[in-house]
Amino acid sequence: MVIANPDKYLLPTYRLSPFSTADVALNHELPSEDYAETYFGERFAPRRYKYCMSGREAIHQALTHYHLQPDDVVTIITTTNNFYISSCVTNEIGRFCKWSRKIEQATKVLFVNHEFGYPVEDMDALVKHGLPIIEDCAYSFLSHNAAGNTGHLGDFTIYSFPKIFPVQIGGLLTMKDDLDDEKFSQQLLPNQEHDYIQKVASHFLRKIADIASQRIENYHFLVNGLTSMGFSERIPLSDGIVPGACLFRNNGLLNLPELKEALWEKGIQCSIFYGEDTFFIPVHQVLKKPDLTYFLSNIKINLK
Repeated sequence: MVIANPDKYLLPTYRLSPFSTADVALNHELPSEDYAETYFGERFAPRRYKYCMSGREAIHQALTHYHLQPDDVVTIITTTNNFYISSCVTNEIGRFCKWSRKIEQATKVLFVNHEFGYPVEDMDALVKHGLPIIEDCAYSFLSHNAAGNTGHLGDFTIYSFPKIFPVQIGGLLTMKDDLDDEKFSQQLLPNQEHDYIQKVASHFLRKIADIASQRIENYHFLVNGLTSMGFSERIPLSDGIVPGACLFRNNGLLNLPELKEALWEKGIQCSIFYGEDTFFIPVHQVLKKPDLTYFLSNIKINLK
């Protein structure tokens, strides 16, 4: 049942991240462990890695390596080639230099954004440009492209734990083992934050297969409901893809700014994939079918 007019102080809160208020206490009670060191050491070998407070801090650390000047350009490449890009990315690049969506004469670095769990497929073509590459896998920790090289070709690769785990903080930066960066070994985090991120990551990494499976199941449930209303998939799932959000084409059915406002008023974090008639809603592993039905019901109400 959808409550038509809930008290504004009693709204549910559905984030794109799986984090909820209850996780503050749950994560605090987790035992200390270092399984994450084993997992990351095996997964990213021979790359080096380090924890950061956030994905944004990881981006900053990676950009610092290149000693960029104000007139230099970082070119942003995305999976869909839509002009939408998070301000978290553009604002961070803007602290160093200019950014562009195409390769310019002044381009010094390619910033490859594997959007919403959908990796860029032809990474080899980008490598051929001979420019340094930073890979943004904030939403794509669980995904890989057909070649299996997502996150492994860039000088640096960025991950964001709140995009995949129910946690408030935590990022990961990996770097090519043969890259010379004397600052990389410096600890970015106070010991308390480092230990917290390590134990929470260790706990949820043991559940990584279940997390991926549940996200895929949730995605198919949402897409089935959305297509029955006349919407359609923006990017079909293929082998190796674990969605970071459920993107769907509006097909001209709704006024998307009005839909965004209506869903936020019901406690559902969502947004327009600006530049297209496309929208996205949460799909993470913590959501149950009643939650997903709540999303679909609130979208359907706006069709009337």
